Amino acid sequence: MNTGRYVFAQVADFIPRYEFDRIVRKYNGDYHVRELSCYNLFLHLMFGQLTACDSIRDICLCLKAHQRILYPLGFRQTVNVSSLSRANRDRDCRIWEELGLVLIGIVRPLYADEPVSDVDLPGWEIFAVDSTTVSCSIKLMTWAYGKYGRGAVKMHTVLDMRGSIPAFIHITHGKWHDSNMLDVIEIIPWAIYVMDKAYVDFAALYDISKHDAYWVTRAKSNMRYEVVDVNYNIDRSTGLVSDRTIRLTGYKPSKLYPENFRMVEFADPDSGEVLAFITNLTEVGPLDVANLYRNRWQIETFFKWIKQNLTVKSFWGHSENAVKTHLWTAICTYLIVARIKASIKDCPYTITEVATLLGVSALSKTDITALLTNPQNDLLNQNQDVNEPTLF
Repeated sequence: MNTGRYVFAQVADFIPRYEFDRIVRKYNGDYHVRELSCYNLFLHLMFGQLTACDSIRDICLCLKAHQRILYPLGFRQTVNVSSLSRANRDRDCRIWEELGLVLIGIVRPLYADEPVSDVDLPGWEIFAVDSTTVSCSIKLMTWAYGKYGRGAVKMHTVLDMRGSIPAFIHITHGKWHDSNMLDVIEIIPWAIYVMDKAYVDFAALYDISKHDAYWVTRAKSNMRYEVVDVNYNIDRSTGLVSDRTIRLTGYKPSKLYPENFRMVEFADPDSGEVLAFITNLTEVGPLDVANLYRNRWQIETFFKWIKQNLTVKSFWGHSENAVKTHLWTAICTYLIVARIKASIKDCPYTITEVATLLGVSALSKTDITALLTNPQNDLLNQNQDVNEPTLF
């Protein structure tokens, strides 16, 4: 039992401390450090993420206002704004990147049995691949060049659709094209990678096929092909229009991808637009292909939540190292929250709701299990019986 402990201190218990210390030693993170160790720095940054602080100054202000309870919160000591800013700028961002990868290895298996909506493929690893762009000032971040002379930072993500847990993240400047991500990720055999049209690079897609993995994406409107075979056994009442086997006929694409693959056309029930999906996945029905692509929206929801609930819209530093540190600590915070949710049985809340509850309760003395297992309706309706005066 954690009776009498602050919520934030209980959250810090889910940091894999042994692995964290090993990573810090690997990169000499605490070499010649007197006041602010890497662990203490991470607590500062994680506190800023959970409580939605907009700047390093806000983090220091909040902790200074609660100086009497810093030790019970887990902080050995706090520092001023300049010291925290220098540490954020200078500590090797690979520490937080490797910590993120360790947490990914811990958290992903906890959600391995989560279902994918409308897709009955138990045991299959299914990933969504996409990127999100965070705008920034090119004058302050000269390294982060984007389109049209503006500054931008891209976070390329491979998201495990079972539980919406990131499996791989790569942070670059804004001009780095999305399709290059397929050359960076390590392809897992028999896994399914779902992506949008920006990733249609037939050389990379053929490389995925050669690794005994599968891909699902949208066809570009100018793709040249010929039909090899047609499957007439489809249920058009579900929105399916066609299920065909095709071969590329363009000179260069046909050499980059010399094998046949599948094209499934599906009519959007809302707009009536016919969407063409291409894939090398032949072991499932055509409706499953359409549903796989529909579930790609999970990664858009993940990006939206990260931007709205964690502090990534305004960076806490301007150097490349500081920005990567900022983004990786945000991802680590998300993974720690996901780990907390998975560790508590009968938790009725989503990861988003768990993060909200932990953020607003960070400085309260509440048992974290009791906080996250109260009936959801009780929390939502606890103020519904208040008699409020009418306005008119």
